[in-house]
Amino acid sequence: MRLSRFFLPILKETPKEAEIVSHRLMLRAGMMRQEAAGIYSWLPLGIRVLKNIERIVREEQNRAGAIEVLMPTLQLADLWRESGRYDAYGPEMLRIQDRHKRELLYGPTNEEMITAIFRTFVKSYRSLPLNLYHIQWKFRDEQRPRFGVMRGREFLMKDAYSFDIDEDAARRSYNRMFVAYLRTFARMGLKAIPMRAETGPIGGDLSHEFIVLAETGESGVYCNSDVLNLPIPGEDIDYDGDLTPIVKQWTQPYAATEDVHDNARFESEVPNDKRIHTRGIEVGQIFYFGTKYSDAMKAMVTGADGAERLIHGGSYGVGVSRLVGAIIEACHDENGIKWPESIAPFRVSILNLKQDSAETGAACEELYDKLNAQGIDVLYDDSDQRPGGKFATADLIGVPWQILVGPKGLAEGKVELKRRVDGSREMLSPADALARFAA
Repeated sequence: MRLSRFFLPILKETPKEAEIVSHRLMLRAGMMRQEAAGIYSWLPLGIRVLKNIERIVREEQNRAGAIEVLMPTLQLADLWRESGRYDAYGPEMLRIQDRHKRELLYGPTNEEMITAIFRTFVKSYRSLPLNLYHIQWKFRDEQRPRFGVMRGREFLMKDAYSFDIDEDAARRSYNRMFVAYLRTFARMGLKAIPMRAETGPIGGDLSHEFIVLAETGESGVYCNSDVLNLPIPGEDIDYDGDLTPIVKQWTQPYAATEDVHDNARFESEVPNDKRIHTRGIEVGQIFYFGTKYSDAMKAMVTGADGAERLIHGGSYGVGVSRLVGAIIEACHDENGIKWPESIAPFRVSILNLKQDSAETGAACEELYDKLNAQGIDVLYDDSDQRPGGKFATADLIGVPWQILVGPKGLAEGKVELKRRVDGSREMLSPADALARFAA
């Protein structure tokens, strides 16, 4: 993509409403525009990051055996009355009527709808285990929406829902998602720690939040520093095998959100030099809720003995749009964003440091064409900005690699390759710079 043909409305000044780093940088980098309190339009740079995060989430859900569906944003109120949650959910739920006076709601979550789908089509234990997921926009009418996408009203979520014949099978499904989440966040360059958490309005008695440690986080957290060094399961993980040892390994060191924190246990189990009490950002949460919804909505299957049984359920959420802000909070410096390569809007940016030079222009065009031919996402800054302005733009938007093309370097047959994450630089021939990305 040539910058001259890209829509990148960068702001020089930080908007007054932006209170935290991720909100400031997303607005300044032209990733989004606020349309109303807690509601944003996603602009081209932002949507590229959002789609990359969505791709990783989808790949890891598929790898773990979940099957994708797509449910509507609007749901019938009658479904929620069946489960008993319609009146209990609170003012965060946006309730509306259509022209026929049917009561609807803009879905904040989908346990009821997916249970209704399940009970319509699944009748036998032979169809289990089953895990269905979708990636869909949701709405919760936050009283005080703030911090940009970190606490917005409209947001993109991945929701998965598991259905099993009994508690043992349901806990195996829970473990699959637990491991899938470890892999998902690691692929995004995050260290997301699973912590014991409240189940809230979802229900049940088993839940873990996946928390990225950050002082700007909204949740108080306690953990043992040992959990920071645990290994992430590899691509060869067998989701049909026994995942209990991995889950135990990650849940044995003390880690809990503030709402379920047991200070006496924390002090007895965790040595002084390993205690961490900080804040964190929730990027996902998983729940086992047993027969809460199947009992209320009569979702049953015939077991091996011919008797009907209530299914055991679980739900598993990832805040896809929220992750954009969380990653920025974890990956930035005073100059801007430092995207991990796996979710960056572009992998490489080319900066022409003398726009009116035929030599630098030709070198940039050749690099641009060859990177595109290799399938590398590249942004070519062919603007008329001075070099200082181009450096500032490249650092602000956080592209992981910058190729700086100037007349002095070209006279020696070199271009400069800068790595955004640590600022390291080296002079290479254009061929050697291209070879870095081919590898």
